Amino acid sequence: MQTTLRRPVKMIGTGLHSGRPARLVLRPASAEQGIWFKRVDVTDKDNLIQAIYDNVSDTMLCTRLSNSAGVSVSTVEHLMAAIAGCGLHNVMIELDGPEVPIMDGSSVAFVREIMAAGLRELDADVRAFRVLKTVTLEEDGYRVSVSPSDGFEIDFAIDFDAPAIGAQHRALNMANGSFVRELSDCRTFCLRSEVEALQANGLGLGGSLMNAVIIDGDFVLNENGFRRPDECVRHKMLDALGDLALAGAPILGRYEGNRAGHRATNRLLHALFSTPGAVEIVTCDAQMARNLPGAAIGLSDLARVG
Repeated sequence: MQTTLRRPVKMIGTGLHSGRPARLVLRPASAEQGIWFKRVDVTDKDNLIQAIYDNVSDTMLCTRLSNSAGVSVSTVEHLMAAIAGCGLHNVMIELDGPEVPIMDGSSVAFVREIMAAGLRELDADVRAFRVLKTVTLEEDGYRVSVSPSDGFEIDFAIDFDAPAIGAQHRALNMANGSFVRELSDCRTFCLRSEVEALQANGLGLGGSLMNAVIIDGDFVLNENGFRRPDECVRHKMLDALGDLALAGAPILGRYEGNRAGHRATNRLLHALFSTPGAVEIVTCDAQMARNLPGAAIGLSDLARVG
């Protein structure tokens, strides 16, 4: 069955790039509504933005969504990953600024609040996009693909010159709480030189060691280092889940990314849905539902984080 929240979730945090405080409220929504953002600070034009891949307007530093009136909300990927990873299908997200709060740089704060609120089943079946044939994109040093699978899997590889990161690879079946246990606490990361360049250009103003892992060559500048030895590739998997959640429904397929980012994943969704015969909509039976992220998760999964 489709789900929504049992009660509203309220959070306050700072935008990573704007440095502005923002208030976020996740409100229960009816069946078939899906996931929408509402810019409550905008009152003179359309302030509703559907969380769908066609509305992605920028992927340079994060994923930004915009509507036809030019109203936008950025850095949606960590929240979208939490929503997908917790099995939440319908929610209205109210925001009083242009950027979702970065929190600690991962999805875990959103996961905790969603799980604390709890989910309520709605009288509507879950539908999913089942991948029927492989679609691949390869350019500019990255490669992404999606291929048929009975469940939802993410396979990701990265390779950075910074020795503290290096080459990392991980693959996960995302069923049975894998996102909550294995990915939700993994933080965004960047090189020290990138941080300095961003801030010199008026970006990344809310970034700090409190909400990102900052790397300088061989060294991790955060006092306690990485939360996991391969936290960087796990965060890339978290980002991929958040960007894939913009498909508009869960995906039954295997996603593979090599040196990929927000742009690559969004382009892959466009390619998937524009390729004849590559995907079909299915109504999930009990077995299919068990293979989706967020199925049968509980507080025990959250307790195992980290």
